[in-house]
Amino acid sequence: MNYKIDCLSKAELQKLVEVLGEKPFRGKQLFKWIYQKGVIDFSSMTDISKTFREKLSKSYSFTKLKKEHIVTSKLDGSKKILFKLEDNNFIESVLMFDENRITACISTQVGCKMGCKFCNTAKIGFVRNLTAGEILRQVIELNNILSESGKKLTNIVFMGMGEPLDNLKNLEKSLEIILDEDGLNFSHRKVTISTAGLLDKLEKLVNKNFKVNIAISLNASDNKKRNLIMPINKKFDINDIVKVIKKLPVPKRKRITLEYVMIKNFNDSTADALKLAKLLNGLPIKVNLIIYNKTKRSNLDSPDLNSALNFQKTLINNGIATFIRKSFGADIEAACGQLYASYIKTL
Repeated sequence: MNYKIDCLSKAELQKLVEVLGEKPFRGKQLFKWIYQKGVIDFSSMTDISKTFREKLSKSYSFTKLKKEHIVTSKLDGSKKILFKLEDNNFIESVLMFDENRITACISTQVGCKMGCKFCNTAKIGFVRNLTAGEILRQVIELNNILSESGKKLTNIVFMGMGEPLDNLKNLEKSLEIILDEDGLNFSHRKVTISTAGLLDKLEKLVNKNFKVNIAISLNASDNKKRNLIMPINKKFDINDIVKVIKKLPVPKRKRITLEYVMIKNFNDSTADALKLAKLLNGLPIKVNLIIYNKTKRSNLDSPDLNSALNFQKTLINNGIATFIRKSFGADIEAACGQLYASYIKTL
């Protein structure tokens, strides 16, 4: 039987090499080759004996993602990459360029089961979770694309296809390797997990001491409206979100981000802003306003910029740190809520 070796942590690789009769330090060597150097061929691992490499190649292989299509935004240079998985499913990842920051938007599932009305991925439905290898391989492949122009990723956001916390086991394995200095070596300050609000799993993640940034998709100031666009609210509602934020161990000077997708004539009024300010008063949060990105697959509409500016001003005047998030790749359907693997039907 053939197993994927790039789903294993450093500790797991060290155990593996011992089982195979090698010294534990070989596990660290393997770890660096697989994640730090992104190698997918045992024969290239030159500081490991040929005999051991041959032994590994008989039972283990690497996750492969095929770059099926890359499209570049004319507005901001963002790139949307359609990856074909080994089982012929598809996912999309995004590269975003903003001054000195290059961010990878990473997917964690094929499709999604959250059913948010403003998100194209929800229209696919849930197909399956991505493995840790498939999650990590996206980061490695995006860095490979950047290396062609002498650049590399600075940030990672788990805001692509799927709900990250719905794939908690593989997300945690990925984070462990992303943050390891012998792995992908990202600072916890440069990694963000976005969730629709799976609060029980969020607490599990935080309790395991992953000090990454947390973003919760709120998108309404009351339960009535949030119920209409986010089915998860029937399990974990706005009041639950507030309670969890209050008890999370948020370090000083750090804030949980609350994402608020603004939808025209639905949640973009001054009354909504005032209600939201009252709800969030005193919490260790900041608000990212996201102007809804209209697509052909939805009857929802985008508010104008003045509505967003007025909403922001109202929150700021009530003591809430509020930003209008810059949208990347809207012209190539790579912006927030637009990922859909839209090329599937044409391949």
